[in-house]
Amino acid sequence: MTAMAEFDDFLSDSAALFGESQVDDGKIQYGPLVLTPAPKEGKANTLLADHLFSPSLLLAELLERGIISFANQRVIELGAGCALPSLLSSTLSGHSPCLAVITDYPDETIIKNLSGNVERNRPHFEKECAVHVCGYEWGCDVAPLLDIAERHGSRDRAFDIVVMSDLLHFDGSHDVLLKSLLSLLRRDPSARAYIAAGKYTLPHVCEHFVSEAARSGIILEEQEVESVWKGELIVSGGGLDKEQLGARKGMSRWWIGRWADT
Repeated sequence: MTAMAEFDDFLSDSAALFGESQVDDGKIQYGPLVLTPAPKEGKANTLLADHLFSPSLLLAELLERGIISFANQRVIELGAGCALPSLLSSTLSGHSPCLAVITDYPDETIIKNLSGNVERNRPHFEKECAVHVCGYEWGCDVAPLLDIAERHGSRDRAFDIVVMSDLLHFDGSHDVLLKSLLSLLRRDPSARAYIAAGKYTLPHVCEHFVSEAARSGIILEEQEVESVWKGELIVSGGGLDKEQLGARKGMSRWWIGRWADT
């Protein structure tokens, strides 16, 4: 068995242990949103775009409650999967970003599903929020993404907010994740990265990313997580009742990132 296969097996077992099962009926509803994970095949399976993981639910709840806000910001989400945080933010009246760029690996199955999620839910987006879907592989040229930010009023061709939900378990990709983060995040005191991980991602893996980010000039401060679901929007699908939502929220960690020298 290859190292990659062993990693996939470990992650699948860990996901099952922590309740990270594939959405049973193929759909998840969060407030007005109806989302689907990508089909369980090819790159979508390898890169776990065929699941909705707990860190996305945590970030969505934080957005719903106003604990974090993307209001009038230019936001980009890396490795978006179902893109729950970005898409939910786009529906929040008075708190939506002005731009949400949703990215995932440039695989036809993954991007087709992601585009379907966007188009299905577009009627619910706030009119001032522009939403784009782009295929993007971490560590590659960010110029096309920065061009979108510039077209939407970013004078320094960068994003105010970078979202990374449940990406840290790809420990062999920490270097390219950081490269993308450093290239995309606006160098300003107000710029923020919101990063979440499941507790099935081993602590030393998370700490490695945090320390490497600090070496690169971005400070990641871990935030507390309550194991109680406090969101008020209806969430259904995949067996997600309020008790399950609270349990899955409690299985997550999250950090706020900022530039150290600003």
